[in-house]
Amino acid sequence: MCYPAGPQIDQLASQGQPIFEFARPQVGGLDFSFSGLKTSILYRLQKEKLKDDQFVKRELNNICASVQKNIIDILMEKLLKAAHQTGIKQRAIAGGVSANSGLRVALNDLAEQQDYEVYMPKLEYCTDNAAMIGVTAHFKFQLGEFASMDVAPAARL
Repeated sequence: MCYPAGPQIDQLASQGQPIFEFARPQVGGLDFSFSGLKTSILYRLQKEKLKDDQFVKRELNNICASVQKNIIDILMEKLLKAAHQTGIKQRAIAGGVSANSGLRVALNDLAEQQDYEVYMPKLEYCTDNAAMIGVTAHFKFQLGEFASMDVAPAARL
């Protein structure tokens, strides 16, 4: 396993401690980007491996716990900012990320502290959005519903 994906990071993080600090991306407003965080992680791992080539293997659980905590902290900070700006008291999460145990705990803790309502699907319904898109495409195909070749994606639609 060279680069663990979300479920693997979550599983390894549960066996580690968030002991490593990484640079926090400074993205304004409600936008967020993890590119600065990823760069910080990469440089830190490269630096540590120069000193000890077994660093990643030995510290993988703690690295994953630290990465996961940083990501969750960023998301919670933006969520709080959005909540204060909008006054909305309900939160919902869906898709593959909604299976992340650390995120689920953070959302529940935040809901308790801030008197919010949180809606989360049962774990068996926390699937990757790609699977949902694939199923939708399957049914559209069966119905013969096709788009023209000049159609363009609109992620912000």
